[in-house]
Amino acid sequence: MGDPNEAVITVEDGMARIDAAAWDACANPPGRSYNPFVTHRFLLALERSGAVSGATGWLPRHLVLRGADGTVAGCVPAYVKSHSLGEYVFDHGWADAYERAGGRYYPKLQVSVPFTPVTGPRLLVPTVPDADRRRQLLAAGLTKLTGQAKLSSAHITFIAAEDRAVLESMGFLMRQDQQFHWTNEGFASFDDFLAALQSRKRKTLRKERQQAVADGVTIEWVTGSDIREEHWDAFFAFYMDTGSRKWGRPYLNRDFFSLVSEAMKEDILLVMCKRAGRYIAGALNFIGSDTLFGRYWGAIEHHPFLHFETCYYQAIEFAIARGLKRVEAGAQGEHKLARGYLPHATWSAHYIADPGFAEAVSAYLAREREHVEEMRTVLCEYSPFRQDT
Repeated sequence: MGDPNEAVITVEDGMARIDAAAWDACANPPGRSYNPFVTHRFLLALERSGAVSGATGWLPRHLVLRGADGTVAGCVPAYVKSHSLGEYVFDHGWADAYERAGGRYYPKLQVSVPFTPVTGPRLLVPTVPDADRRRQLLAAGLTKLTGQAKLSSAHITFIAAEDRAVLESMGFLMRQDQQFHWTNEGFASFDDFLAALQSRKRKTLRKERQQAVADGVTIEWVTGSDIREEHWDAFFAFYMDTGSRKWGRPYLNRDFFSLVSEAMKEDILLVMCKRAGRYIAGALNFIGSDTLFGRYWGAIEHHPFLHFETCYYQAIEFAIARGLKRVEAGAQGEHKLARGYLPHATWSAHYIADPGFAEAVSAYLAREREHVEEMRTVLCEYSPFRQDT
């Protein structure tokens, strides 16, 4: 990059204004685990579909770090937000408290992959000797943008370890939460995985799998060039039905699924359930280099344990078949523990412009981290795995 003093950060109002190859060279450089959600094509599909826009309360304000020669040296997916929906790191209480005290919490700056609670890089830089210095410049750019745009705060959610170290060293407030992930301990088959469980848990899982398909349900994996528009038509009906009941207003529209499929179908796994000749349920997953990421589930018929089968057990089978190391099954869900998904820490970083409010949030986060760690310790005691494994 040359002299850091000659580096320039620009703010771009959409992914279409940023060269895709330059972005991806920072987001997924050689030698790192491939994360599909920070790719230019995934973020562009969100914007092209209209799911991410000023009209939906996600105004793109991406940071691009350029060296003295104009080449892209780093970037950040960032959005000015007028609400806190679709983030999965909940700060509604902070907003209420600040506004009761006379402040204005919105708009705020959000650094994340919209609607995607998946840990990954956020301060995107290539693998270079001065990578941490570039991350520092990008983090400083976020605080500067927060001040210039008169925003209350900047929030960087589901951060990777390398980002966490830099942000913490720069005084960002750290917040801890947890998700439930399945780890492939070299299993050759689903039966190998079952053998690692306690006998009672093993019997329960087998019974759930049998009951899930007892009414004549068949399940298929659809990926790559086999994915067709009729699959998306069916899945979108599932997504809308479940999303409308679960959180009131689904975030994604039908166009997004076609656009993302066109752009990156080799990274997509649809687990589709069929009964009596029609699709009745399905789960959407994205495939990384070593991880399967479960994202959305929906159904128009409801059968006992079909959700567990489609989202959790089929994901494990696919990961074993592909030799993937992990399955990340999304946010929340202690019910995943009994199905072999153990608690793993997730982290976010927060910059609060108001010093007094920052002090109050910092005190709250210290207490919250203690609670999260205590809960994770307790949950691990209920692991379904045999003690000798």
